Amino acid sequence: MYEIFEKLLEQHGVTPYRVAKETGITTTTFTSWKQGKYTPKREKLQKVADYFGVTVDYLMGVSEEKNPSVEDKPYYDLTSKDERDIATELERMMNDLNSETSLAFMGEPMDEEDRELLRISLENTLRMSKKMAKKKFTPKKFRN
Repeated sequence: MYEIFEKLLEQHGVTPYRVAKETGITTTTFTSWKQGKYTPKREKLQKVADYFGVTVDYLMGVSEEKNPSVEDKPYYDLTSKDERDIATELERMMNDLNSETSLAFMGEPMDEEDRELLRISLENTLRMSKKMAKKKFTPKKFRN
């Protein structure tokens, strides 16, 4: 498994440290995998697979196909990590706006329907912003 991980690191031009930082997996864990001290847990494998946009089966060497559904998508499509980040940010924003005095229209507190419409608008805005940022800031060597 670690050989495939190293190949993905090389293909994406990243270091184990960067992957560790962005996935929340410690570099010590990667070192233990490399030394064969233990088999990675499923949730950690999933984080690494999501980071590289491959399946866990590919990462484990069970399948030769990286992820057929990802290959057809443009490089700026949202990943599951992007989706989680958007959900977290949306939740934070809605919690910040949740007090009775923060959301008002013409001096009147917003009703539940208006709050839901605002949530949908914010979610769409976050999605569009994430895609636009990926289009603008993804290095050319990582674009398909």
